[in-house]
Amino acid sequence: MKYKSQKVAYWFFALCMLLFSLQIIYGFIMGFDRIGIQGLHEIIPFNVARAVHTNLLVVWLLTGFMGAAYYIIPEEAQRELISVKWAYVQLISLAVVGVVAVVGFHLNHWEGRKFLEIPRELDFLVVINVLLFLGLILGTLFKGKRQTTTALVLSMGLLFAALLYLPGMIWFDSQVMDSFFRWWVVHLWVEGVWELIMGGILSFLLIKLTGVDREVIEKWLYVIVGLTFLSGVLGTGHHYYYIGVNKIWLIVGGIFSALEPLAFLAMALFAVNMYRKGEKSHPNKIALFWTIGSAIVSFIGAGLLGFAHTLPQVNIYTHGTLVTAMHGHYAFWGAYAMIVFAIISYALPNLTGRKRYDSTQGHLAFWLSNIGILGMTVAFGVAGVAQVYLERKMKMEYGDVQNEIAVHFVVLLICATLFTVGISMFIYDFIKYGRPTDEALDENQ
Repeated sequence: MKYKSQKVAYWFFALCMLLFSLQIIYGFIMGFDRIGIQGLHEIIPFNVARAVHTNLLVVWLLTGFMGAAYYIIPEEAQRELISVKWAYVQLISLAVVGVVAVVGFHLNHWEGRKFLEIPRELDFLVVINVLLFLGLILGTLFKGKRQTTTALVLSMGLLFAALLYLPGMIWFDSQVMDSFFRWWVVHLWVEGVWELIMGGILSFLLIKLTGVDREVIEKWLYVIVGLTFLSGVLGTGHHYYYIGVNKIWLIVGGIFSALEPLAFLAMALFAVNMYRKGEKSHPNKIALFWTIGSAIVSFIGAGLLGFAHTLPQVNIYTHGTLVTAMHGHYAFWGAYAMIVFAIISYALPNLTGRKRYDSTQGHLAFWLSNIGILGMTVAFGVAGVAQVYLERKMKMEYGDVQNEIAVHFVVLLICATLFTVGISMFIYDFIKYGRPTDEALDENQ
């Protein structure tokens, strides 16, 4: 059953693609800066490019999650969205906040807190925007004909993500206290409630793409939710090693960081097992590729690579180095970017009526982007290990070390170019699908 209000999702996905494109551009500016090509440095200094790059990551993923919710919730609740007009108001206001924030960064108007740089006045606009979004989603869900586990887990993840934004708005004079609560936002988003969002979207897609009974798939969701809360909450401790808090966090962070891969392992096993059990040969193979790929790559990037450097005995050397960038890029790509691409790949044929899911561009987009990001991860990893050895063991100066490892950024940029070609093909396919139509949704009734 399809609902005409699901068309709202398309425009969130379109904004999501635009913001992702901008994030990639600023990533290239940073990369060229690292190898000495600094033609834009006077206009866009490295610190500005970095702030825009990291904050756009958060915004475009949240935009994708919102689009996913606007597509999934009406279908799961079996009713139209309670107000399409207010959904478009929320979309426009979200875009305006994003534009104002990016312009502000270029004018050095920010808070200077990594991942949460947007000025305080925009924080309040973000809260209003998210409250409107939650009102629409939760109102639709609880006025619907049914409340499924898939929809509830997705909604719970989105609700907790909103609540956990609030600690980041508290002002502290102490740098230690500020860092302590900032990680409540950043860590408990990406290694906590965002995993619930991922789990909800993953469950929806596997139900649609594999044909396995909803009851079987949704039982796995309880396991994922349990593991997420078991490990993710106290796993925050691995960010507390060196910020000035009690030493107990070395023990707590180390133990629970070791457990964090379990939630991602559960998702990977969940996805692969459901695929094997599936009896339905769904024609949309690209959506299935992105779905299964997300579960597997997230386990490697977020689970294994995260575990590799969050134990205190290792992190004392790798903290603040490019090893973190290695983990961060592959983790965000696998856990969150790929699942957004999966729901877009599934939704577009249903929204537009154009069955382009077997296109050459779609397959190339998947493989080129994944090969490119894997190459980038390896480049970051090699550069990070070299940085750790030269800087932390050989005691070389930071600037000298950066010059020594600059060659790895050449490799990084080559792989990033391959990645960008893949993403460009995905966006090209997105554009070729065209806009959603009522006729297409009527056909899917």
